[in-house]
Amino acid sequence: MSLDTTEKQQLINTHQTHGTDTGSAEVQVAMLSERINRLSRHLQNNIHDFSSRQGLLKMIGRRKRLLSYMRSKSEQRYADTIAKLGIRG
Repeated sequence: MSLDTTEKQQLINTHQTHGTDTGSAEVQVAMLSERINRLSRHLQNNIHDFSSRQGLLKMIGRRKRLLSYMRSKSEQRYADTIAKLGIRG
């Protein structure tokens, strides 16, 4: 369920706002979204894995808080991130 270094670096390069950006809200949301997608696929096959389900809900909450923060700071960055990741319909 975790991301290896090449996948993580690829996500960072795709979503970074400047050359040395590794921890902006956009990058964090992108990494959380990828982990959420992987864990969701895992839970479809392993229905009774309740501890992973709890971790999934925590990640969803963290992503929701980050998106709320982004929306309060810059509506345009929020909209761009949502569109790029394809979340929230």
